[in-house]
Amino acid sequence: MNSVLGRRTRILAATTATAGLLLVAGCSSDGGGGKATAKGVPVVKAGQLTTCTHLPYPPFQSEIGGKVQGFDVSLIDLVAKDLGVKQAIVDTPFENFKTGAFLNSGQCDLAAAGMTITEERKKNVDFSDPYFDATQAVLVDKKSGINSLADVKSKGKKLGAQAQTTGEDYVTKKGFDPVSFESSDAVLNGLRTGQVQAVVIDYPVVQGWLKDKANADAFKVVDNLNTGEQYGFTVKKGNTKLLAAINKAIKGAKADGTYKKLYEQWIGPYDQSAASAAPSAS
Repeated sequence: MNSVLGRRTRILAATTATAGLLLVAGCSSDGGGGKATAKGVPVVKAGQLTTCTHLPYPPFQSEIGGKVQGFDVSLIDLVAKDLGVKQAIVDTPFENFKTGAFLNSGQCDLAAAGMTITEERKKNVDFSDPYFDATQAVLVDKKSGINSLADVKSKGKKLGAQAQTTGEDYVTKKGFDPVSFESSDAVLNGLRTGQVQAVVIDYPVVQGWLKDKANADAFKVVDNLNTGEQYGFTVKKGNTKLLAAINKAIKGAKADGTYKKLYEQWIGPYDQSAASAAPSAS
């Protein structure tokens, strides 16, 4: 499902990960700017924890069988459970996460969108503890003759990336002029349809995509770029109570094995190196 900047914002109201999520039209708020609380933590709408995201971005969040599911969704479900509420997910344009616009307007309590922690973004939002170490993959058409990122330029091939992402920033700084796509699905579709012959995209997204045999038969990873990125959830600047609740849930999940279980469910085999992105309970 490709997103467009002008599309209608939607709310996907979540129960728990096991019960699934229900599609709900419109966007509502108590209008209190955080007057409602959940166990002392301010929330924009009573009885729920409202999460902004950008769909689709598997395996972190995407619609599966009519329900929004994924690694991010499952982790934030833990936060909601601790607060005694249910999660509701709002699908929004990605560029708003960099500015914190939907957090500042009181539309959402937090943002969860596989977002890399950067100093520039910290100027507008407060990040949780990092919960995932990310690398960038260079995925190519097997018929392209491309065997590295450098080959893309030397062989005059077109490179694609998702707009407003660190992957796009990385290759731009390396001297590429990538074709920008609005979502991760659009990036991969651009590769599939021949609009570009290579793409730079987060490796976990590629892992999931290549599980499809048809994709694996036609495309391959030729480079894995360790850019030192870590993902974090974001809240409105100064929202220390919600930030503490998110960090507590991340640490608790790491300590009791839930993080490992969810990682293996959504990402793949759990390597101890992945634990560095999920702080211990100490």
